[in-house]
Amino acid sequence: MSRKKELEGLRRQFGRWNREVRKGLESRPERQEIFESNSGIPVERLYTPIDNLSLDYLKDLGFPGEYPFTRGIQPTMYRGRYWTMRQYAGFGTAEESNRRYGFLLAQGQTGLSVAFDLPTQMGYDSDHELALGEVGKVGVAISSLRDMETLFEGIPLDQVSTSMTINAPAAILLAMYITVAEGQGVPMKKLKGTIQNDILKEYSSRGTYIFPPRPSMRLITDIFSFCADNMPLWNTISISGYHIREAGSNAIQEVAFTLANGIAYVEAALKAGLDVDVFGPRLSFFFNAHLDFFEEVAKFRAARHLWARIMKDRFKAKNPRSMMLRFHTQTAGCTLTAQQPKNNIARVAFQALSAVLGGTQSLHTNSMDEALCLPSEDAVQVALRTQQLIAHETRVADTVDPLGGSYYVEKLTQEVSRGAEEYIKKIDSMGGAVAAIENGYVQREIQESAYRYQREIERGERVIVGLNRFRVKEERPANLLRVDPAVRTAQIERLQRLKSERNGGEVAESLSSLKHAATGDINLMPPILTAVKAGATLGEICDVLRDVFGEYRQVDVLG
Repeated sequence: MSRKKELEGLRRQFGRWNREVRKGLESRPERQEIFESNSGIPVERLYTPIDNLSLDYLKDLGFPGEYPFTRGIQPTMYRGRYWTMRQYAGFGTAEESNRRYGFLLAQGQTGLSVAFDLPTQMGYDSDHELALGEVGKVGVAISSLRDMETLFEGIPLDQVSTSMTINAPAAILLAMYITVAEGQGVPMKKLKGTIQNDILKEYSSRGTYIFPPRPSMRLITDIFSFCADNMPLWNTISISGYHIREAGSNAIQEVAFTLANGIAYVEAALKAGLDVDVFGPRLSFFFNAHLDFFEEVAKFRAARHLWARIMKDRFKAKNPRSMMLRFHTQTAGCTLTAQQPKNNIARVAFQALSAVLGGTQSLHTNSMDEALCLPSEDAVQVALRTQQLIAHETRVADTVDPLGGSYYVEKLTQEVSRGAEEYIKKIDSMGGAVAAIENGYVQREIQESAYRYQREIERGERVIVGLNRFRVKEERPANLLRVDPAVRTAQIERLQRLKSERNGGEVAESLSSLKHAATGDINLMPPILTAVKAGATLGEICDVLRDVFGEYRQVDVLG
């Protein structure tokens, strides 16, 4: 039988089946009239080969490890080794966080992921007046090289991969990390890890920016250039959709806005004279694993396919590694509930499974108590065990892209890809991601999506188990992990001691050299490294850059 006749027969039989099903709905109606994904993609009753007639296997899917990488960036994926298991951690002082890292490594974690407190993220030392009440609260407080040395004490930096969630002051924290490694006798060329270094999503989704977009982009491309010459194993940016999703976007918007930001970073690097096949292989991404299970799997596959095409067709990359979308995933913090927190264990497990089935390179699983407090050791252990159970007991990692070929997943992959492409074209027409952020377009789209989602919960149209349905009377939670306010006092004493012991003249000279470099077009990484080694603090270095670049004020997106 010819393929054409086979499809004609399938259409007839599908039509017959559908008519019979509709007759039965009169007595046994479906639970709702319209089914759609979280992104608004219509979900049909059944998917068949008819839904994938436009799919060209070699062009749209290909084989794992080959362009367009839809089915994975490695030929054997997890059959070779499992994804890197990271637990995002950091709170209070460097000493406390160092103890937590030791605990996690002892439990089988295979990579470190550093959370910094808000003052650090905003470029303020712990003794700054704006740091009051925030020191050590949502991450570890790092004001100087001494803090960084304490944070990694006893941890061999040539044997671990470290991810640092830091953006506006990323160059400074990277300089500190390099210097700590050198103190251990580890040259920077051997360091493995990632700095997030993604400032564009801060303007649209998160808010921990310091400088305006244009000088911020300069800092990023300076890091690209420095690492291309000195740190061949280091991932210079983690282009983050995670926070875009946490701010309220849907899956299509997460892919679109993340890749649009990625395009902006590539264009900035090319404009700075860098070769796409030199910096391209060190770009990495960071995505959210949300609750719409199959849409999330499709999202990861669509993002890989789109990025490969963008790098090959738009930027003329020749190196296949430049076209690979390598990504870290974190389960969705915004889906955790303070009500019935043990339910979060199940949420996280399903989200983590979607990331694995979607082909992630590393994974963080949230802890069940994070809607209430900083994660406790017991909760962190359960979260890490969730990853280990998926890896070692479920057998889902034994074959590559196990959901590939699913009529539903392939159709969803095409729909997410199509929707993201439409957004990217619109952003291109505005002049790119920077312009779209400056005029508030991205912020408005995210806010409107977040509003729709929240209204669905409030109306009961979207069920959140334990929150708006299946509620129970609960006792007030006890023994929650809280950061002692005395952390700030200890940090201030540490800073005062540093300033009394360092060479003030050497610090002043290094900061003056940094200011001179910032007013010109010299790469800023070397003078930042010099300032860090001289004993200049994070806040002092950022203040120099504030004087030259100014501070960013958010655009009004509601007007």
